[in-house]
Amino acid sequence: MKKIGMVGGLSWQSTVDYYKIINEESNKRLGNKSTVEQIIWSTDLERKFNHVVNGELDELADEFIEIAQGLERAGADCVIMATNTMHLVFDKVAASVKIPMIHIADPTAETIKKAGFDKVALLGTSFTCTHPFYMGRLKEKYGIECLVPTEEEKVEIQRVIEEELTFNIIKDSSRDYYLKVIDELARQGAQGVILGCTEIQMLIKQEDTPLPVFDTTTLHALAAVDFAMGE
Repeated sequence: MKKIGMVGGLSWQSTVDYYKIINEESNKRLGNKSTVEQIIWSTDLERKFNHVVNGELDELADEFIEIAQGLERAGADCVIMATNTMHLVFDKVAASVKIPMIHIADPTAETIKKAGFDKVALLGTSFTCTHPFYMGRLKEKYGIECLVPTEEEKVEIQRVIEEELTFNIIKDSSRDYYLKVIDELARQGAQGVILGCTEIQMLIKQEDTPLPVFDTTTLHALAAVDFAMGE
């Protein structure tokens, strides 16, 4: 059995969900009272997010490198970052450690391809829905095209993430807004929707929309379990 090293606190709400999913899934597979082992380094979201906003990606990468190397020294056999946006610096962080890192977009893309889709809606922070680090990986590595919200919609989606979901505030009005955006992207040809921020799964569930939902939090956590169990 291998140990999972998790970079959490981004936000701590979604980190709790990662921890729960990993424990429940590994216990389901292992039985009795057994679960896979995890090492969690919870970090400060405000500091990391400010680096992103200010374009300080070298500083952001350096801080995550320190964390990833710390998890490696602590005995982790892989590292996952419990966030979509902070994958902005994934390549630099992954290159700094000898153990593998699991990119959040990869298990999501693999699930989308298994469903036979090649065009999906992407909901996430403004950075995830604008910068090529995420959409570019999906397109270049998997041939998946992403449809994204308008600039105005990105602002409101970002506000809900920052001001509500990060603090476990769930509002029906925000859910209705997100579903309106999803419906519009479906009319544009989206075959499914990626919940491309690890907090969005707190607000949007599969039962809320007829469009197939790809929850990056769950898919990433399950990929970590697969790795830990050698599957």
